[in-house]
Amino acid sequence: MAIENTSVSVTEALRRAKSVLETISLTIVGEVSECTVKPGYKAVYFSLSDDSSVLPCLMWRDSYDLCGFALRPGMLVEVSGVFTAYAAKGRMQFQVRRLTAAGEGVLRLQVAALARKLEAEGLMRAERKRELPAFPSKIALVTSPRGKAVHDVIRTLRRRYPVAELLIAGVQVEGEGAVSALTEGIRLAGSHPGVELLILARGGGSYEDLMPFNAEQVARAVAACPVPVVTGIGHEPDDSIADMVADCRASTPTAAAEAAAPATMEIVSRLDAMARLLGKALSHSVIERAHRLRLIAHRPVFRDATCLMSARMLALDSAAEALSRALPVGIGRAAEAVGRSRDVLLRVGPKLTERPRIALGDASRRIAQQGPAFMERATGQWTLQAARLEDLSPLAILARGFAVCYDGAGERVLRSAGDVTAGDRVRVRLAEGELGCVVERADTEV
Repeated sequence: MAIENTSVSVTEALRRAKSVLETISLTIVGEVSECTVKPGYKAVYFSLSDDSSVLPCLMWRDSYDLCGFALRPGMLVEVSGVFTAYAAKGRMQFQVRRLTAAGEGVLRLQVAALARKLEAEGLMRAERKRELPAFPSKIALVTSPRGKAVHDVIRTLRRRYPVAELLIAGVQVEGEGAVSALTEGIRLAGSHPGVELLILARGGGSYEDLMPFNAEQVARAVAACPVPVVTGIGHEPDDSIADMVADCRASTPTAAAEAAAPATMEIVSRLDAMARLLGKALSHSVIERAHRLRLIAHRPVFRDATCLMSARMLALDSAAEALSRALPVGIGRAAEAVGRSRDVLLRVGPKLTERPRIALGDASRRIAQQGPAFMERATGQWTLQAARLEDLSPLAILARGFAVCYDGAGERVLRSAGDVTAGDRVRVRLAEGELGCVVERADTEV
C-alpha cells in the first residue's frame, strides 16, 4: 500500500478508515460481557469478549427487538455485521446487523421458554408447593448410583438423621436416555410404599450436562410426585426447571439432604423445649387445681356437714307446721259442703224421681201389651232370612253332592283340569270331611 505524503485532518483520516472498515463484513462468535439496553435509546450497546480480547458492539433498536430474546452477560452469541468508526470519539466498533444465540445460549433460550410455559400452567406457584415432613421415616433418593452426589446424601443423612430409612433409585442423569430414566425413577420412588419425601440430586457439571433436569417430562414428573420433592442439582447458581417445580430447592446434594432431614441435635433440642413446655403446663395445672381444692375445702359444708341439711330441715318443718294448721280447716269446710249438699238432695230428691218413675210404668205396660205380637213378627222374618242364607251357603251346595277341589297345599281353588298334571296331589272338600287325592289323568275336554 502506497503511503500518501499529503497531510489530512483527523476527521478525514477517520472518514477514510470508516469507508475501508465498512467494506469488511464478518460473522463473529463471542460471549456477552457487558450490555446496555435503555428505554428511549435508538441503539443497544454491548461488548463481546473471548479469552484475550474485547470488541465493542452496537445494534439498532428495531433490529434488536426482532431477534426474539434479551441479551445478558455470559450469553454466547453469534453476530454478523461490519466494523465502523465513530469519528466524534475516534473509536472503532462492530455494527451488528444479525444476532442469534450460539451453543449454550440456544439451550438457555429453550429452557426459558419452557419455564414460561410451566409457570403459565401454575406449576411454579408458591401455594402449590407442599410443606416438607418434619420427621420423615422413609426417604427416597433419585440420583446416579456412581456419582459423588449419592455418597454426599448418604453421609449427610447418617450424620444428621440416622433413624430414617433410605431408598436409593439409581438412574442415568446425563446423556441420551437420561430424561426417561429420571422420569421413571421419580415415578417409581415417589409411589413406593412408606416413602414420605423424595430427593432428586446430582453433582456439578456443565450447562449441557444438566439439561436432562430442564426437560419438560422430568418437570412434570416432579410436579406429579405424590410426596414432597427436594432438589439438589449441581453447583451452579442457575436454577433448573426441576428446581423451579420442586417443593424445595437446595444448591447442592448435601444441602438437599440437610433440608430433607432434621439434625439429631435439633430433634433433641425440640424435645427439650417440648418437655419444658409440658412441665410448665403441668405445673400450672397442678397449682390451679390445688387452689380450687383449697377453695372447696373452706366451704361451710366441709367444715360442718349438718349445715348441708339445715336449710332443707327448716323448710320441711315450716311445711309440716303449715299443713297441720291447714288440714283441720280444710276438713271442716269440706264437711260443711257435704252437709249442704245432703239437705238439698233431701228436699229436691222426690220431685226429681217422680217423673221418670211414671214414664217407666207406662213403658212397662206397652211392652206387656205389644211384646208378644212384635216377637212373633220378628221370629217369622228371622226364619225366612235363615232359609234364604241356607240356600245360598256353599255347604248347602256340597250337601247336594258337589265338591270343591284345592291344590296340594289347600291354598288355591282348582277351576280347570289344566291347573294340574298327572301325579299332582290335590285336596277335595266334601259336605262332610276332606279327601287327599293323586291326579291320574287331567283332561280339559269332557
